[in-house]
Amino acid sequence: MSLQALVADIGGTNIRLAIADLATLNIDRVQTYRCADFDNIDDAIKQYLSFLDFDVHYACIDVACPVLGDKVDLTNNHWCFSQEKLAAQFGFEKLIVINDFTAIAMSVPQLPNEAKEQIGGTEPQANKPIAIYGAGTGLGVAHLVNVAGKWVPLGGEGGHVDFTPTDDEQIAILKQLKKKYPTVSAEQLLSGLGLVQIYQSLCAIHNVEEKNYQPADISNHAIDGTDPMAEKTLAVFCRILGTFGGNLALTMATFGGVYIAGGIVPRFIEYLKNSDFRTKFEAKGRFQPFVSAIPVYVVTEAQPGLIGCAAYLKQEL
Repeated sequence: MSLQALVADIGGTNIRLAIADLATLNIDRVQTYRCADFDNIDDAIKQYLSFLDFDVHYACIDVACPVLGDKVDLTNNHWCFSQEKLAAQFGFEKLIVINDFTAIAMSVPQLPNEAKEQIGGTEPQANKPIAIYGAGTGLGVAHLVNVAGKWVPLGGEGGHVDFTPTDDEQIAILKQLKKKYPTVSAEQLLSGLGLVQIYQSLCAIHNVEEKNYQPADISNHAIDGTDPMAEKTLAVFCRILGTFGGNLALTMATFGGVYIAGGIVPRFIEYLKNSDFRTKFEAKGRFQPFVSAIPVYVVTEAQPGLIGCAAYLKQEL
């Protein structure tokens, strides 16, 4: 009989829970609950486990916040918990809590071709470093390195590095954002809020009255060609996304590939392919030949966090 484990992915709004077969890494019985409907994580897990007809002794949970010790305090919702107490409450022999982008990183070696879309580059080199980044509520960044046949995730807060403009238009956007923030991070442009802030900055620069757009409004109008300022915004977003990805490729020589996850980019993959994304990814001066072969993939798998939790737990047992 295969070993089964509880895996969970906790964001600012929802918790997704599932059962993972650690032999095959297949994910089953996926349920999504609103975090706001539960006072704490304990109640959400208790409700999910109540529908199972077997006991679970192993668990891996990914969270959208740093994991620095026993106490986990979710950044964008009201949950806070002790890993030690949670494991004791449910009788888990092993409970691992990891950052959400660490989980996404661990899913990458498991993804079949149909769960990712390639944008430029050649074939990835086996067992070479991999970079993962993704725009959503924030900007997540992680790397994977292979050490003696074992994938080791390197987490961090790479989304909070300084934004580095590469042309006059981006410099003008930076100047607009400097009026609001003493430090302008990459996340303040490469995220849902970032898309809105690029739009607002461009409206101010071009003396155009801004509309009360949400991120999806901007991307939809850009793709449909129904708002020139939205079109300009998404074009700038794709250029900055390419520059940032190319920087990750250079930093770790990621000949295993660069992967884009998160909730925003998979909505407009065809647009991204036809944008300046790849040109900016490779625009590294005399190191252009170095990065030109590195493939970029957009992750289209619906549950990379759950798969990554299963892969991480399997490797640790």
